[in-house]
Amino acid sequence: MSSETSARPPKIPESVLVVIHTPRLDVLLIERADAPGYWQSVTGSKDSLEEPLADTCVREVAEETGIVVDAARLRDCGLANVYEIYPRWRARYAPGVTHNTEHVFALEVPAGTPVVLAPREHVAYRWLPWREAADACFSPSNAEAILHLPRWLAGAA
Repeated sequence: MSSETSARPPKIPESVLVVIHTPRLDVLLIERADAPGYWQSVTGSKDSLEEPLADTCVREVAEETGIVVDAARLRDCGLANVYEIYPRWRARYAPGVTHNTEHVFALEVPAGTPVVLAPREHVAYRWLPWREAADACFSPSNAEAILHLPRWLAGAA
């Protein structure tokens, strides 16, 4: 275990995925600093078991993109994915934790919204039409969420 992982408390295996999009369904993707070529939406684990999911979303969106929003602007998509944590990131969790529950949210922002990345977490960003964004994601659950976006926004969740 590295000093970085031993100095931090284990991550809580409950997280959010926030698909940030414009009214025209251009989707923001950010490239991970610790995994070049891995493009994703905003993700992040709860800071405490008591932290409401909407608060996790607001915090992670601000930390990862510099976009500050009120929780009322979030759309809970009503989807929770349970997936196996990639082995390369399991050391961040308590021993024996192998799965994470990810709650999906959407956030609409105006076209041209400025993005300021957290350089320790992400190295690049891009806005892509929703189908292209889904194809560019490394995570199957992230791609699925983006593909469902038009339906969720139409109210057919």
